Amino acid sequence: MTRVATIPLQRTLSSAMQRSQQNLAASQLQLTTTKKAHDYAGLGIDAVRTLSARSMLEQQKSYQSVASRVSTTLSLYDANINQIDDSLSHLRTELMTALGTGDSPGLQGLVEGSFADVRSALNATEAGLPIFAGSQTNDLPVVPATLADLAAMDPADMFVNDKVLQSGRMGDGVDVEYGIGASDVGAKLVPAFQTLAAAGPFGERLTDAQKDAIRKALDELDVGLTNVRAVNAENGRKQKQVEMLETRAKDREILLTDVIGSVEDADLGQVALDISQRQTILEASYSVFSQLSSLSLTRFLD
Repeated sequence: MTRVATIPLQRTLSSAMQRSQQNLAASQLQLTTTKKAHDYAGLGIDAVRTLSARSMLEQQKSYQSVASRVSTTLSLYDANINQIDDSLSHLRTELMTALGTGDSPGLQGLVEGSFADVRSALNATEAGLPIFAGSQTNDLPVVPATLADLAAMDPADMFVNDKVLQSGRMGDGVDVEYGIGASDVGAKLVPAFQTLAAAGPFGERLTDAQKDAIRKALDELDVGLTNVRAVNAENGRKQKQVEMLETRAKDREILLTDVIGSVEDADLGQVALDISQRQTILEASYSVFSQLSSLSLTRFLD
C-alpha cells in the first residue's frame, strides 16, 4: 500500500507560502517606491541603459545651470545698458531744448546726474563683483566719481576693466563666450561728457560759447549712444543664443527622464493587480495549509 505522509506535504506548502509572501512583499515595495527594483542589479540588462541615461541627464542639468547663470548676467547687462540709454536720451532731449530756447535752468544738475547714472550702471555688481570689469574684480571699472573728476582726466585712464571674456559650456562641445567691459559701453561717451564739463557750469541762460559746446556735445553724444545700442544689440543676440541652448538642454532632460522612467518606474496599475492576485494566492495557501494541518487519522479510526 502506498503511504502519503502529511509532513513533507506541509513543508512543500510552507515553501510555496514563503514564495508567495516574498512576491507579495516585492509588489508592495514597488507600490511604495514606484520603482521596479530597489537596486540596479534588479534591473538586469537594462541597468547599463539607465546608468548611461542618468549620466547624460546630469550633464544636461549642468548645462541648464550654466545657461541660467549666464542668462542672469546677460539680463543684468541689458538692464544697466538700458538705464544708460534712457538717461542719455533724456539728456539729449534736454540739451536740444536748452539749445533751442537758450534757457538752461537745472541743466548743470541734469548733466551731472546723467554722468552719475552712467557711472552707477557701469559699476553695477552681481554677488558683490562688478559685472563690467572683466577679470578685474578688485576695483570698480569706472574711476572718476564725479563729472568734475572726469573733466581733467585722460580718457584712457577713465576705465580699469580688461578685455577678458568669460566662457560657459552649455551643450555638447558648445562653449559660449560672454562679457561686456565698461569701456566697451562708455569709452565713446567720454568726449561728450568732457565737452559738457568744460563748458559748465551752466547758469540760467546759455552763452554763445556754451551753445557751441552743446552742439559739439550732441554730435559726440549721438556717436556714444549709437555705440551703446550696438553693444546692447549684441548682448541681446547672446541672450537669444543662451536661451536657445537652455531650452535645448531642458528638452533633452525631459527626453532622458522619460527614458529612465521607462526602465525604472513601475506600472502602478499592474502592481496593484499583482498585489490583489498574490494576496488571493497567499490566502488560498494559508487555507490549504490550515486544512492539511488539521487532518488527523484518529478522526477516521473511531
